[in-house]
Formats: sequence, C-alpha cells, structure tokens
Amino acid sequence: MGPIFDSRDKRYKDPFGAAACSADTRFALEDETYYGCELLVYREFAGKEDVCALPPAEGGFAGTYTAPAEADLCWYAFRLTDGDGHLVWFGKNGVQDAPEKLIRWQLTVYEDTATPEWFGEGVTYQIFPDRFRRVAMPDVSSMVGRRWLHESWSDRPVFLPEVNGEITNRDFFGGSLAGITEKLDYLRGLGVTTLYLNPIFEAASNHRYDTADYRAIDPLLGSKEDFRALCDGAHERGMRVILDGVFNHTGSNSRYFNAEGYYPSLGAAQSQSSPYYRWYSFHPWPSEYDAWWGVRTLPAVNEEQPDYRDFIFGGEDSVVRHWLRCGADGWRLDVADELPGDFIEGIRRAMDAEKPGGYLLGEVWEDGSNKIAYSRRRRYLLGRETHGLMNYPFRTALLQWLGGGDAAAFRESMETIRENYPPAAFYGAMNFLGTHDTPRILTLLGAEHTPETKQARADYRLSPAELARGKAKLRLAGMLLYSFPGSPTLFYGDEAGMQGFEDPLNRGTFPWGGEDAALTAFFRTLGDLRQRESLRRGRLAYIRNQGGCLVIERAADGERTVTALNAGDAPVELVLPWDAPTARDGVTGQRFLTEDGVLRVTLPPLDGMILV
Repeated sequence: MGPIFDSRDKRYKDPFGAAACSADTRFALEDETYYGCELLVYREFAGKEDVCALPPAEGGFAGTYTAPAEADLCWYAFRLTDGDGHLVWFGKNGVQDAPEKLIRWQLTVYEDTATPEWFGEGVTYQIFPDRFRRVAMPDVSSMVGRRWLHESWSDRPVFLPEVNGEITNRDFFGGSLAGITEKLDYLRGLGVTTLYLNPIFEAASNHRYDTADYRAIDPLLGSKEDFRALCDGAHERGMRVILDGVFNHTGSNSRYFNAEGYYPSLGAAQSQSSPYYRWYSFHPWPSEYDAWWGVRTLPAVNEEQPDYRDFIFGGEDSVVRHWLRCGADGWRLDVADELPGDFIEGIRRAMDAEKPGGYLLGEVWEDGSNKIAYSRRRRYLLGRETHGLMNYPFRTALLQWLGGGDAAAFRESMETIRENYPPAAFYGAMNFLGTHDTPRILTLLGAEHTPETKQARADYRLSPAELARGKAKLRLAGMLLYSFPGSPTLFYGDEAGMQGFEDPLNRGTFPWGGEDAALTAFFRTLGDLRQRESLRRGRLAYIRNQGGCLVIERAADGERTVTALNAGDAPVELVLPWDAPTARDGVTGQRFLTEDGVLRVTLPPLDGMILV
C-alpha cells in the first residue's frame, strides 16, 4: 500500500484550502513504507522551491509549513526516502521515480487584506440599461453613433448585419437611469442589495462597451444628476451600485480616437499631435491599429501609457475615483485577462483610497487562481488585485448537472474553486445563471435543440412542454444559486421569464406588465430566504451528490439550511438527521414531521426544496 494524502481532508492538510502569507499549515502523510519524508513547495512567482522536513508521526509523517511572507502561487508534492536511501516523489498522480513526472497540488498563498462582505452576502441584479425601463421618448438625432430609436418597447432587437455586412448595434430602446430609479422598490422586493450596471458612459452603440467619453453619462440614459439620484435612491434602500469599467479599449467614435470626427477636439485617428495618439498602437497610422479581437470599432488602448493610467486611476479625479465620488460603490472590470496586473492593482489602490469598502470584481471565465492568459500566469486574488471574480465555473458546472451530468462532478468543480481561492474570494464571487454574454437561462434549459440560423434562433420560442421543463430546471438552478456561497446574481428579466439565444437575442426589453408572475414570486421568495444568516455566510457541506441528486447544507451560529435538489427523472428518497420536531420548505411553506431525530422526504423528478 502506497502513501495516502487528501488535500481536502483536515487529517492530512489543515487548514483547508489557500493559506494567508506567513500562516502555518499542517501537512500529514499516511504511510507505512518509507523512512523519510520532505514536503516540496515550489513558489512560482518567486521562482524557488522550499523544502520542509516532515518528521515521523503516528501512521506516517507530519509537520508544519509556514507560507512565504509574499503572496505567491505554490505547487507542492512530497519526496520520500526508502529503506535503501533511494528517493521517490509523490504527487496527485501517485508515486513517481522522477520529479518532472509529478502532478502537484496547488497552494494559493494570499495577502490577507480586507474584502467587503456586503457583495458576497447580498443579492446582485445585472441591468443592461437600454433595455430595462423607458420613462420617456428621447431625441437621439444629435447623439454620437448614428443611432435610431425603436418606437415600440416590445420590438425585437436588430440581430442581422446591415447591407454592408457590418453589425453596428445602433438600434436603441431608450431605457434610462431614471427608469431604473423608478423600479428600485421592485428590485428591493426581489431582495436585491447590489445593482450591477452594464456600461453607462457615452458610447455609439447600445451595449456601450465602445466608450466614447468616460466622464459623461450617455445622454440617452440621462445625466450625472440622474446617476447621483439613482445611487442615492439605492443607498436609501440599503442597495449599492457597481459600474462596468471598460478600460482595455475605447470606441472608434470616441473623443479619444474620433474616427468619424464627431467630437470637436482632435482624436488619435485624426492627428499624431492628439494628446491621445500614444494611447493607441498604429501600424501604420491612421488606417491600421490594434483592436480588441480585431473589431475595428473597438481600438485597443495601450495600458502602459502613464497618462492613460493617470486618467483611469492615478489622478485625484481619475475615472475610477470620480464615479465612486459620484455615488458608485464598486467596479466590475471588463475583460480583466487583457489588463496588465499592475494596472488592476492601480485601480484597487485608487478604490481603497477613494472609497474604502468599495468592491472590485473581475471578469474571468475560468479558475482565476491559476489562470494563464497571453502566455502569462495572472494574479487576480492574491490580496492587492480584485476582491472577487465572476464565477463562470459555477454556471458551467450547474448547467452540466442540469443537463444530465453527475452531481459529483458539480461538487468536484466547486471544491476545486473553494480549495484554490482565498476564503473571502470564494464567498465573494459573483454566481449567476446568465449574463449579457450568454443565452437566456430559460431558453438554454428548455430548448430541445438550437436552430442553425440566426433568423431561426431569433424566431424561436419554447413550446408549452419545453417551457414547463425549462421552468422546472430553472427553479432547481435558482434554489442552488441562492443557497451557494457567493452573491446570487440575476440577469434582468430572468425572473420574468425572458427568452432568447445569443447576443443580441438575450438583450430584449423587460416585459413590464407581461411578466411570468409565478416565476417572479419564486425569485422573490428566494430573495427573502437569502437573508438567512446561514445562506449569507454559513459554512458549506455536501450531504449527498450522486447522479441527479444534490444536497448541500449551510450552517452558521446555530442556524441550519439544507437545500435538496433532484435533477433526475426518478424520485429520490432522502433521510436526513434533523434536531427539530419539524422542518419547513422555505419555498412552498410545506412542513414535515421528524421522527427520532430523522427527517424523511421524497424529492420528485425535477424538484427540490430548501429546508429550514
């Protein structure tokens, strides 16, 4: 029998998961074969390896490793000596005869800086501003970008290229900041505590990821005063506001690039004497330039330029600090992979200086603790960068399980994230079922097939049978979303039953007056349940994860919540230890009697409950 080690079992590694700088971690190896043991810890950013002897202990070897004083991404394994003095190496892939054959375990070493708890403990609502609420019909004729406005709020967004084959995203519906403010009570009724707004700064397109002026609210959305009023109204209701920071690129129709000459000052595309010329990389000027993924309307910015850095975060009235001063409570960094690490650190420093307690969120689609982007290992969660990340791995694992996968795979995926992330980052992640970049969750869960053409996808609506199955799965997804550590995040209209495949079909207008009332009430109930101490900050445990059955427990300060879900096609019988004489399903209100400290419940197919 070979050596035994389980990185997630405190008998072998304590404490669980990532380690704070200079903190002690106890390692133990169960073994009856070898005579000596050393822990090898390679510190990737420092470029050196620590060797820590693990003395003999009962049943094997055990000792303490002190994490380095500087944050780092570490990889560890064990070196063993046999009775003849020969060396072997032990890693995730077992005993090896050479160190280069090892697959090592990860140990994230992070600087234990303050992370605001309000984001992860609360409920987030993502709004695509042009499509949420219109309060008046504005005049768009003098605005940047050759815009036109839909007269009917119920129109479908334009989804086909124009005659020249270009997709310009220049159709608008006129949603505004005042419209959001008007609906703050509705949002608070959903239990929302954080508003995450897609870009609100002046821009030529309806998605506004092509920033035209970082210091101006898009006039179709309103004014700076409207923004202040929105923030004030949110704060009065115990809600906060996070803005989308698009700092990797600007729009070609911006006051900085000014390709079409809309702005009176000289942009980089007009003159090499422009103060913004060095923000961009031309080859040659002005016809060829670096652009985000080659999209010519999104010229890429050179984030190494000192004056650009001062403009975004370095100056006293930088973009980051200015809008925090106007009422924002945090930033979400668009395409964080494409921002230099020290650029992100500079934004964090500016936020800490301007508004201690502000939250910095990063858009990363994978495990952000060990991400490699553009051939470089990235640093997002080591204490001086983002506070938390968008948790795309959660969405991926959830969809795989709901699609017929094994609940054990969901647990494995999420336990990997929990093990690799600093605790505050795991509990402060943004969890979601969909965003402006993904198909609508109801369509994704209900559709039996995906049509081949864009026109067919635009025309597609779920059949009654598809809709029923999609809603059943959405209820399971919602219960897990609101029960899991991290901020449960709703994409506007998901609670109303909105449908649609990919962009821009997922960006329709909110169906005010035509909402799915039952679905909205369901998410309102989940918002109420999320206020439980155990669901906001309780420790996580898996009671059952097999096939379609997933049962998790959250517990804090004597309060316990058990979420039991069945994504399978057959009933599941559950037997749970339960101290109280009764248990109640927080979703339906149904009560269950316990017997001799045991609760027995049956979960029908595609059904679940949150037991409190």
